Amino acid sequence: MTFAIRPLRPDEPELYREIRLEALRLHADAFGASFEDEAACPLSFFAQRLTASTVFGGFVDHALMGTAGFMLEAGTKRIHKGHLWGMYVRQAARGSGLARLLVDAVLDHARHGAELIQLSVVSANLSAQRLYALSAQRLYAAAGFQPYGLEIRSLKVDGRYLDEVLMVKLLP
Repeated sequence: MTFAIRPLRPDEPELYREIRLEALRLHADAFGASFEDEAACPLSFFAQRLTASTVFGGFVDHALMGTAGFMLEAGTKRIHKGHLWGMYVRQAARGSGLARLLVDAVLDHARHGAELIQLSVVSANLSAQRLYALSAQRLYAAAGFQPYGLEIRSLKVDGRYLDEVLMVKLLP
């Protein structure tokens, strides 16, 4: 597969909404947001997300196959920190290298204003999520992210608590 990676534009909220809701529906345990909450949001919510953050899309032809978001923190004392968030690759593109291309796009973009990037990924302590979580952790480690903490009971999904591994990459 040949991919084109680019930021999604504010005039593409429908495209972003579709893949975002798919990610939340299929992998509820992997995201802090819920499908139910975001499915109830108007299209303007998704358009605002595309202006408040940079969301990279990975395309095959004109089909959006994956996304990864980047956001700088606000405020004088925190503006040196950015966050990689909302990483998702559709099943048909998994194992193709698209996830790494999206992470690299975020890292390249972040170097223009951030000194470090943080992210969180669900811990591999649940058997149902083990493979998904381990592959995400491997992806981020291969890109130079290092774990620096564990947020216990970070998420609560269907009465189950999920821990999140906190990771950071210092940018040169």
